[in-house]
Amino acid sequence: MDNRVESKEARTMAVLFSELLVPGWADGEKIGLGDVTGDISLPCHTADPELFFDEAPPRVALAKSLCGACPMKAACLEGALSRQEPCGVWGGELFVEGQIVAAKRTVGRPRITPVQVREEDEDEALAS
Repeated sequence: MDNRVESKEARTMAVLFSELLVPGWADGEKIGLGDVTGDISLPCHTADPELFFDEAPPRVALAKSLCGACPMKAACLEGALSRQEPCGVWGGELFVEGQIVAAKRTVGRPRITPVQVREEDEDEALAS
C-alpha cells in the first residue's frame, strides 16, 4: 500500500513541477523557472501570488510597484505580451484580456460624464 501512496505523490509532484516549466524555451527538453531566473530573488516569488491578480486598485498599484526594480521586468513584460496573458500584473503592467490597460474597470455601469456644451451651441439652442 505504501508503494501506491508514493506513486500517487510522485504523480502529484510531476503535475506541480510541469506547471512550473516554461513552455517554448526548448523543443525537446523543457527547463524550469529556476533555470531562467537563476539565483535572483524576484518580488513575484516572495510576495503573495494573489497580489498580482487582485481586483482592488490599491493592491494592483502595489503589485506594479513591486515590479519596479525587478531585473526581469522587461523579459516578464515581453513574455506576457507574447502569451497574451489574460489577466494580472506582468512586468509592471496590468493585463486584461491580453491587453495592457491603465486600470481595471470597476463593477457596475460607467459614470455618465456631462458633455460640455460650447457657448455657441447654447446660444443656438436658446434662440430656437
